[in-house]
Amino acid sequence: MAEHYFSKNPGSKSTPKQWSFTLRGKDLNLSTDQGVFSKNEVDFGSRTLIESFEEPSVDGEFLDLGCGYGPIGISLAKDFPNRNIVMVDVNERAIELSELNAEQNGATNVEILQSDRFQALEGRSFASILTNPPIRAGKQTVHAMLEESYHHLLPSGELWVVMQKKQGAPSAQKLLQDLFGYVDVVKRNKGYYILKAKKV
Repeated sequence: MAEHYFSKNPGSKSTPKQWSFTLRGKDLNLSTDQGVFSKNEVDFGSRTLIESFEEPSVDGEFLDLGCGYGPIGISLAKDFPNRNIVMVDVNERAIELSELNAEQNGATNVEILQSDRFQALEGRSFASILTNPPIRAGKQTVHAMLEESYHHLLPSGELWVVMQKKQGAPSAQKLLQDLFGYVDVVKRNKGYYILKAKKV
């Protein structure tokens, strides 16, 4: 079977690299490697999600679901120092990189866990959940992530999702409409949708 960035243990040879990126007005030094999503730069979808995100009215932690090497969670940790940012991914190499990137960027308000979706988060709820879901894992997996997110949001908590139109944004929007009763298309940019749904 072909290896994907959502494999638990990437078998590809480690060839780490490091570069800098500005997110939410802050310069981050990020380390990446083979076997993780978008290893050569912070992908356009994640950047659009990061820059579009707004702090919710409800108190509580944020969750970066499928964090990869950590650009979403770490940029939010730097921008919202009074919030705890939980970062999870099934990919163990991505988790190691997230821990390294949090440390080298001075992001101390993070909790980084290896988890297949919400497996390690039983009983926990969040003020905001952000995800750039693994499209290549298939529609069933992506939609399960969205459905599980609903059940892990605090009252008035918000789910933020980035997805390309050609990769299923309209069907994800319909699913969120059914789950939440309302979904806001915060932004459309180069075929990417930023969807926000609030649990009321």
